[in-house]
Amino acid sequence: MSAWIAIFVLALAAMLLVSNSSGTIANLDSDTFGYVALGTALLVFIGGGVLVRYRGQAGAMFRDAVTWLALGLALVTLYSYREELLPVAGRLAGELLPGSAMVVEQSPGGPVEIKIRKRLDGHFTAKAEVNGISIPMIVDTGASTIVLRPEDAKKAGIDVSKLSFTVPVMTANGRTVAARVRLDSVAIGPLQREDVDALVAEPKALTESLLGMSFLGRLRSYEFSGDFLTLRG
Repeated sequence: MSAWIAIFVLALAAMLLVSNSSGTIANLDSDTFGYVALGTALLVFIGGGVLVRYRGQAGAMFRDAVTWLALGLALVTLYSYREELLPVAGRLAGELLPGSAMVVEQSPGGPVEIKIRKRLDGHFTAKAEVNGISIPMIVDTGASTIVLRPEDAKKAGIDVSKLSFTVPVMTANGRTVAARVRLDSVAIGPLQREDVDALVAEPKALTESLLGMSFLGRLRSYEFSGDFLTLRG
């Protein structure tokens, strides 16, 4: 029944709009009248469905209405305080997902400080954004530059087939050679550096890419303490 009433409201509004020559209907301009008619039709349609659904169940209708109102207010509150809640969300992600950047402090105009939790195997792995692509990398202060696996280099948009592997490097698996590249950007959380030196290792030379000093050395400081690595920008 409510659907037919809604259709009638829309049809009546359409007829009034088509036959109107003065530019206003019920002291409303044509656009406003159209929006009001559409809103009224939707309200009738939805309201009729609700009444049918909760016929004879006033208590249940009131309970559900209060629930949806509370959810709506909660969403509005979260959105209103989104700037204050972002650091909290970062902390939670860092605790639950080792390697995720966990924002500790970011004062307006001041330095950024983040922490990364140690993995179960004892390594500190940072989920870096290389040229905008997420790539997990082991933090290695003994590496003079970032060293990427060929697979990760391809993800970052590097054409590995055109590289010249002539730079000797030492890895956990022994000596190998790598190719020099420059990365447009490297970021860990809010810490971002552009035009960063890097190497691309030969295939199968690394099991994971390395985050070396070409990025770490451009930070304000970094510090290992217990289960956390603190980066300051």
